[in-house]
Amino acid sequence: MSASVVNGNESLTSHIISTTIGGKNGEPKQTISYMAERVVGTGSFGIVFQAKCLETGEVVAIKKVLQDRRYKNRELQLMRVMDHPNVISLKHCFFSTTSTNELYLNLVMEYVSESMYQFLIKIFVGMKIFRGLAYIHTVPGVCHRYLKPQNILVDPFTHQVKLCDFGSAKVLVNGEANISYICSRFYRAPELIFGATEYTTSIDIWSAGCVLAELLLGQVLGTPTREEVRCMNPNYNDFRFPQIKAHPWHKIFHKRMPPEAIDLASRLLQYSPSLRCTALEACAHSFFDELREPNARLPNGRPFPPLFNFKQELSIASPELVNKLIPDHVKR
Repeated sequence: MSASVVNGNESLTSHIISTTIGGKNGEPKQTISYMAERVVGTGSFGIVFQAKCLETGEVVAIKKVLQDRRYKNRELQLMRVMDHPNVISLKHCFFSTTSTNELYLNLVMEYVSESMYQFLIKIFVGMKIFRGLAYIHTVPGVCHRYLKPQNILVDPFTHQVKLCDFGSAKVLVNGEANISYICSRFYRAPELIFGATEYTTSIDIWSAGCVLAELLLGQVLGTPTREEVRCMNPNYNDFRFPQIKAHPWHKIFHKRMPPEAIDLASRLLQYSPSLRCTALEACAHSFFDELREPNARLPNGRPFPPLFNFKQELSIASPELVNKLIPDHVKR
């Protein structure tokens, strides 16, 4: 996948950008043109807009970010190696320049029209979130570091779920310090709030737990103990905040909440990072057993997209975990 440089201007909607792909290893060169149709997301990272390929009619999402010429773009490097049905896929990329000679990287991705805030199928969406996390955590070894509902996309027709926005993602290395000021504040793991720099992919598990709790309720209460603070960051000594007694989970959630949902939330939202379950363990939780039924269907009667076609994610899973995760009818 090569990245060409094209001329562009600052306007987006109705603007046409043409770029060339291919041309390596004997592949024929191909010119592709995109008509920018509408902006679908903005932020400090740049802008995402919906565009249509004029040659094929395919609708894509193009993420346009200002590129520092001194560095490689980490998001591009990570997306080039990831390939999973629950992770947004990169089609190709190109650079564009403005009239003031600013360089922008354009990531052309598959277009998924709805974020999770706009389309909620709670149990199904939750399973797919953890399946996507299980893949990025174990195969490319990537920590997302920016998980929130707006970065979880749902196709309204197939109900497929995609993790997106890897602009803050990173491969974490044991013993290597990382910035703690990361992740959207409402989904930020507590060890990050306490300034931890040697954290693990469990920060994504906390974020996913917040997303799940938000779907089920909207709030989680209680402050950590001194020992839990030490587990989050052993170098944090400024323990000066009022103790708020933790509310029992069964009192936080309403009476009609299934006990399995409460149990999963409690396993995800542990202050001590090492006590949080992994993404694969979350997929195997009894909260998702309804999806393992042989005749499970979407609310409209259509079959679910493949849920249990795990591949590389199972390489480090125990036989007991695999047995809980994969239903008997799929094994047969």
